[in-house]
Amino acid sequence: MSGYHRGETAAQERAGLARRAASAGRAIGSDIPEVAADFLARQPFLVLGGADDRGRIWATQLTGEPGFLSVPAPDTLVVGALPPPGDPLAGLLSGAGAEGAAPARVGMIGIEPATRRRMRMNGRAVRAGDGLRVDLDQALGNCPKYIQERRHRRITPGEETGQRPTVTDGDALSPAQQEALRTADTFFIATASDRGDADASHRGGNPGFVQVLTPRLLRWPDYAGNGMFLTLGNLELNPAAGLLVPDWDTGASLHLTGTARTVWDEEAVARVPGAERLVEFEVTAVREVTAASPLRWSEPAFHRFNPPVAG
Repeated sequence: MSGYHRGETAAQERAGLARRAASAGRAIGSDIPEVAADFLARQPFLVLGGADDRGRIWATQLTGEPGFLSVPAPDTLVVGALPPPGDPLAGLLSGAGAEGAAPARVGMIGIEPATRRRMRMNGRAVRAGDGLRVDLDQALGNCPKYIQERRHRRITPGEETGQRPTVTDGDALSPAQQEALRTADTFFIATASDRGDADASHRGGNPGFVQVLTPRLLRWPDYAGNGMFLTLGNLELNPAAGLLVPDWDTGASLHLTGTARTVWDEEAVARVPGAERLVEFEVTAVREVTAASPLRWSEPAFHRFNPPVAG
């Protein structure tokens, strides 16, 4: 899948960045370069986005020992993991391509906080043993802006007693979940075009960059980026979106699904430091999974390009 779709070009033109986007678009291909394949082979987790059987978009993470991500061919990614029961995308990925089922259209991002590197990939996933094979439509590197530096370790079995996963569902954010978002410095967003082609992306900033306006409404700034508008371009055509907010200390995952829209109003944008646009996200369902990941992360070193947060 080459070039931009009409939602992406519409967002680029509205932002006045069509020329920059045309130049940046040359970096989008369907093959993973060898250096990127080596990068992916070192990673212990992958963020993935897609739609459940009700059409709701979710984002989640898959984890494994380094090597669980491999590139047997330049346009193919093999993922040696599936989401556990209770994960909002467990049904989608466990049955992808089985018994005549269509492949699952997924967006993915491999990210290494310690080095602030990331690789973004989109494609069609089918179940392959205890994992997935993804035929890629898009693959591109992203810049290191707004990634907080962290280093990970993997907990050993039994290291944290009583840490069996538990699942809590809701239709609005609890007070504790609201506080987690207010203090978050990182989240991941999944979107899809009107054709269902999925994408997953990273968002980061200083704590407080995510505003909790109500238990069902979030707002965050859209900072200067590469000008491609892959996320906001999807939202031009399809408002469905999903967020993953990882708890770096406990391994819990907060999953939100709902709808999002871009706020272009200049007066509203001017009130938020560093913002070039704003995004508002309306929550329709919440799923929190404790002990979802065996990875634990160090305290962050914030990126020097993070804009200040208004008091």
